Amino acid sequence: MIRENAPFSGADALCLMSAAELARGYADGSLSPVEVARAAMDRAEAINPVFNAFTLIDRAGAELAAAESARRWKEGAPLSPVDGVPTTLKDIVQVRGWPVRYGSTVTPDAPWQVDAPAVALLRAAGCVFIGQTTTPEFGWKAVTDSRLCGVTRNPWNADRTSGGSSGGAAVAAATGAGVFHLGTDGGGSIRVPASFCGISGLKPTFGRVPAYPASAFGTVAHVGPMTRSAGDSLAMLRAMSGRDLADWNQGAGRLDPLDAVDAPLKGARIGIWMTPPSGRLDAGVRAAVEAALPVLSEPGADVAGPVTLPGGDLLDLFHQHWFTGAAARLAAVAEAAWGAVDPGFLGVAAEGARIPATDLVRAQVRRAEFGAAMDWLLAEYDFIVSPAVSVPAFGAGLEVPERSGLARWTEWAGFSYPINLSQQPAATLCCGFTPDGLPVGLQIVGARGADARVLSAAACIEAALAARG
Repeated sequence: MIRENAPFSGADALCLMSAAELARGYADGSLSPVEVARAAMDRAEAINPVFNAFTLIDRAGAELAAAESARRWKEGAPLSPVDGVPTTLKDIVQVRGWPVRYGSTVTPDAPWQVDAPAVALLRAAGCVFIGQTTTPEFGWKAVTDSRLCGVTRNPWNADRTSGGSSGGAAVAAATGAGVFHLGTDGGGSIRVPASFCGISGLKPTFGRVPAYPASAFGTVAHVGPMTRSAGDSLAMLRAMSGRDLADWNQGAGRLDPLDAVDAPLKGARIGIWMTPPSGRLDAGVRAAVEAALPVLSEPGADVAGPVTLPGGDLLDLFHQHWFTGAAARLAAVAEAAWGAVDPGFLGVAAEGARIPATDLVRAQVRRAEFGAAMDWLLAEYDFIVSPAVSVPAFGAGLEVPERSGLARWTEWAGFSYPINLSQQPAATLCCGFTPDGLPVGLQIVGARGADARVLSAAACIEAALAARG
């Protein structure tokens, strides 16, 4: 959805092209990966002093990679359809030649020697890495600020948070500083900032995108794409998906192919989920989502009405997984350095350290029961549609909205963390705006493996909303 005050207003036209448009221009010679990469980096440098989305911009590396891409396209031998697409990588995935700090002052400031699997796949596809984006320390919360990098701000209103933990990636996408943006999502860290910044994002089916080293937060943590459209998210997902033997958690199961689905909403049975397991739904968010729901039935979907998630106290269940993960991550940091760590992270790690092992095992059993119940629910429904986040973007530098009475980010992220527990694909798209002009995200959840169907449905909804104006 486009507004006059959109964050990308005033950006070079090269910064707003889709991956498919760039490929056509590269193929016919009307565009060069070099000029596109330069435009993206110029944009990154222009927006960074205001929004603080980047930890580094790699001009030398990107210029070299873009020149090699230009040569391949000229020879008619691109590595993939996304060869030459400007791409950013979150400061939580290892990148050869870059320091990766996890948003922390207590990690080594030295270049990595190898790429994480998803990064290696994007590099092998010819993507041009233009820079690294911000994260809170160890990606522990759904807003983006750290002692290492400061506060990342919302491109629609710099007084508001970008969301997190992939906040820098969301800002980069929203402002036109790159086309593909790699994010991670352990409890909403792709979908929350995508919603707050008005872009597209996908938490894929767990295992679709390989990850190594394994996250301290375990198998609630996913790697996925963040872009300006569902079509670009699907193109990026294709490039970063695959089997990597280093990722034992990935498993060896077969996933549905990533082919776009024609008429994904026609005849689809859709459940509407409007009551989160924690927190309250903001009135402005509710109004924007409800105003968008009629577009679901226009292509012939059967909007079946409200659904309630199974599983009992999902907030407590998620906390037992997330907080023990934080404790495990903190244990890898020398105790003498804990004074330099985010106090909020120290707090949840301390809570996690107090959880008995027997309680954690019981939580894992409860999670398996919840996941199976969600699989059954998504055998009954083709999609579950909900708000992406219960609240709009609030004050920058805060973990919870002002005067909300909430203690932790998880309490307002009730539409996202359950789907990390159950591992289904969940896409976010901008469906409208609050009365004060902040984006509102719509979430679409599908069955495990049905990532392409979910993103195809998101693309249909994006097109329908755009046609409304």
